[in-house]
Amino acid sequence: MSSALPRPFLHLAHANLAAQSAEQLGLAAVPLVAVMAYGAGAAETGLLAAVQTLPFLLLAMPLGLLADRMPRRRLMLRAEVLRALSLLLMLAVLAAPWSARMGIAGMALLGFIGAIGTVAFSVAAPALVPELVPREALARANGRIELARSAAFAAGPAVAGALVAWTGAGAAFVLAAALSFAAVALLWKLPEPARRVPAARHPWTELREGARFVLRHAWLRPMLLTGAIFNIAWFVLQAGYVPHAVRALGLGAQGVGLTLAMYGAGMVAGALLTPRIAARTSPGSAIRVGPFSAVLAAVLMASTLRWPSAGLAALSLFVFGAGPMVWTISSTTLRQGVTPAGMLGRVSAVFLTVNAGARPVGAALGAGAGALWGEAGCLLLALAGFMLQAAVIALAKLDAAPSDEALRSPT
Repeated sequence: MSSALPRPFLHLAHANLAAQSAEQLGLAAVPLVAVMAYGAGAAETGLLAAVQTLPFLLLAMPLGLLADRMPRRRLMLRAEVLRALSLLLMLAVLAAPWSARMGIAGMALLGFIGAIGTVAFSVAAPALVPELVPREALARANGRIELARSAAFAAGPAVAGALVAWTGAGAAFVLAAALSFAAVALLWKLPEPARRVPAARHPWTELREGARFVLRHAWLRPMLLTGAIFNIAWFVLQAGYVPHAVRALGLGAQGVGLTLAMYGAGMVAGALLTPRIAARTSPGSAIRVGPFSAVLAAVLMASTLRWPSAGLAALSLFVFGAGPMVWTISSTTLRQGVTPAGMLGRVSAVFLTVNAGARPVGAALGAGAGALWGEAGCLLLALAGFMLQAAVIALAKLDAAPSDEALRSPT
């Protein structure tokens, strides 16, 4: 059997790379511009970040329903056009003489609009992949998708920072908009196989159907809970890491940036390794790699409380990037295998919504732990959270590699 992925999927993969790069460039450029052009402080940049995450929490489920009701390629096209237009409007606002009057509020509004496009793309793409590749190639295809996300995540902030520093804010948005329109062009050439769309029912009925499927499924339910706990623990860790790195590890801004870059490097390594891991282990074993790796990474980070070391912190962040990336690809592949094709958009949206909702919970817990016990409290509370998510997935019934027939069993 040829190892090459089908050409239609390659159009999707290239469009995904362009779209992810546009997203990361925009996300990195917005706070830089807010600080440099409008004098924003921590409160304003925090507001911008919060507004850009709201569509994930508020709109993932409705957009997941749309992904099941309409051609997914069409939804992705419209989503990417929306993101491209928001980037062009951001550029126009910066160039306009009246831009100071819009300021942070205008950037927040446009960031919200652009994020709607990101959410729609995020729920539609995983639902479309199984229509373009055979079942045995799903792990490789998902690895290709996540590799693009990892590369964009690792390179986007650095490229945006360099463009803003060397040529001004406009260049970052021009490049991001160009990449977004490139994604539109690639999606335009993507042939989507025809599928039967059932008659529309009441939206609430269909949304409940998707949530019920996840919550009653013996494999998806613990995966959902594991992901939620991981995201809470990760944001607790993030609340304490930078002050810990500066005060306890003695790192400056450049040193902190270099250690954080190891997270992106780990994501790339994990995306490259996952197809090999999936080929040599059962789905259950591959899925457990991520949660167990997160415990190892959290132990490494907590050990810097006893032995302050930038090297240990960097290694911890590398493992945090690599292991959970194996989880993301493996769990997505299993989710695609067990979910009926007509429900993939809603099921993906359930996971996206729960993970998005877990992040502010983690940030709030991290803030509370930091206020009560300092950075050490954040690191130790995060370790407890990562141990809990590993326990949840360890107890799940994922030991045997499921057959094709078993993959369709909801209990």
